[in-house]
Amino acid sequence: MENTGNIGFEETLWKAADKLRGSMDASEYKHVVLGLIFLKYISDKFETKYNELVTEGEGFEEDRDEYASENIFWVPKESRWTFIMDNAKDIKIGQFIDDAMILIEKENTSLKGVLDKRYARPEIDKRRLGELIDLISTIKLHDSVEGKGGGEFDTPTSIVKTLVEMIEPYQGRVYDPCCGSGGMFVQSEKFVEDHQGKIENLSIYGQEMNSTTWKLCKMNLVIRGLDANLGSHHDDTFHNDLHKTLKADFILANPPFNISDWGGGHLTDDVRWKFGMPPTGNANYAWLQHMVYHLAPNGAAGIVLANGSLSSNTSNEGEIRKNLLEGDLVDAIVALPDKLFYSTGIPVSLWILNRNKATNPAFRSRYHEVLKDDDVSTIAAAYHAWRNPDGAYEDVKGFCKVAKLAEIREHE
Repeated sequence: MENTGNIGFEETLWKAADKLRGSMDASEYKHVVLGLIFLKYISDKFETKYNELVTEGEGFEEDRDEYASENIFWVPKESRWTFIMDNAKDIKIGQFIDDAMILIEKENTSLKGVLDKRYARPEIDKRRLGELIDLISTIKLHDSVEGKGGGEFDTPTSIVKTLVEMIEPYQGRVYDPCCGSGGMFVQSEKFVEDHQGKIENLSIYGQEMNSTTWKLCKMNLVIRGLDANLGSHHDDTFHNDLHKTLKADFILANPPFNISDWGGGHLTDDVRWKFGMPPTGNANYAWLQHMVYHLAPNGAAGIVLANGSLSSNTSNEGEIRKNLLEGDLVDAIVALPDKLFYSTGIPVSLWILNRNKATNPAFRSRYHEVLKDDDVSTIAAAYHAWRNPDGAYEDVKGFCKVAKLAEIREHE
């Protein structure tokens, strides 16, 4: 995104959050701020097109088809940012914003239930809300490069990039069963663009259990012009799979680590547990098997899991891992450095699963530093050299090794 001042976009967002500090719970900052940014984004885009049509002087500025043909949402007059900005100091500004969101949803059915209407609540300080509007007004949001700098609120960008560069989601169905705010989809889009592909060759499918995060994901993808099937509502992937018949060409996911209360006791005979019943006290192997179940015959998956999943023998996990390996599904493991995540110090690994493995042994790479772009390229290049029968792959001590199944069995 481009900023009209000298402040970086992220710094502007921090300043925006500071405006609300003390007047609301910290966990609500991003939802209030992002809701306004989304409103400004679709308003900016609409007004840019509106002004273009006025300049052309042919009277088409009120013709909705002119906007729909370019995937631009119709924004009623009372919802446009100019109206919100002009009324930023009005005591009723919270109600004006809520009304703006309601009108936009009414005029654009694909946004129904997505926009927050929380701004009129008494706990939001209206003076600070007005200052926040002034600050967001300094950000220009409708350039062709909008939104390319972010997209992940949870998974570090370097990890997402590594997964994407390894499994190369160039065209086909991309699925994330715990999609959060949509970071995996954003990086898949960037990958396609960087390789001169066409984004319309990707079909995006996702599911998210948290209602607010599901809404954030919808907004995040709309801002980038990405069409996605996230289901008609938020829901629990294990207990109400919204994409039951989907066979994905690519799966990218960072499921929550070591979840103990996933309700596995109610799913004992589930068709997804082909490799063994996952323990009711830890969802890691339920996630793995859910994703294997949804892989197309030539599909590949890239999954972030806690390192414990590589060696745990608790409650059938060792047996499931053995069955996955002997079923020739585990293509590669990348051991990542500690402290890549802001929210946890748990060391993690990337699992690359593949229904179309090039060779029988499994590839393993270990990385001990913070991942820079060059590091991501190095990991991906080593993996692709191994995948390619003609590749110049060699084991590198301390970095990468091809392990035969017998070795893996020996070390459990």
